[in-house]
Amino acid sequence: MPTPSMEDYIEQIYLLIENKGYARVSDIAEALAVHPSSVTKMVQKLDRDSYLIYEKYRGLILTSKGKKIGRRLVERHDLLEKFLHIIGVKEENIYEDVEGIEHHLSWNSIDRIGDLVQYFEADSKRVKELELLHLNSEEEVSDKEPI
Repeated sequence: MPTPSMEDYIEQIYLLIENKGYARVSDIAEALAVHPSSVTKMVQKLDRDSYLIYEKYRGLILTSKGKKIGRRLVERHDLLEKFLHIIGVKEENIYEDVEGIEHHLSWNSIDRIGDLVQYFEADSKRVKELELLHLNSEEEVSDKEPI
C-alpha cells in the first residue's frame, strides 16, 4: 500500500497523463510545488514498487497497478469534494479540506461517504432539506447574544 506521499505523486501523475498525455518530472514538481530532485527520488521509488516505469530522460508511464490506484485516488478526491459541497462547506475551503483529510480516512469510510453522496444525489429534495438545516443553524447562532 502506498504512503500518503506516494499517493500524492501517483494521483498527480495520473491526472497529468489524463490531461496532457504525459507526465514529466518538471510538470510533477510544478504541480506538487516540490523540487525536481524530490520528484526524481519518488519516481524511482514508485518504479521500484511497480507503480510506474521510469526511464531517465525518457519519461514515465504508469503500470496497470499505478493506473488503478491513480484512478481510485482521483475518484476519492472528487467524491470528498462532492461530499463537502453537499454538506455546505464553503467553496473556498473545499480543496484544502480535501487535501487535509483524504489520506486520513479508511477506504471503508470513503465507501460510506460514497453511499451518502449517492443518497443525496438520488433526490435533490434531500440536498435542499440539508441546506435548510444549515441555514437554520446559522440563524440560531447569529440570534444568540454574544457571551
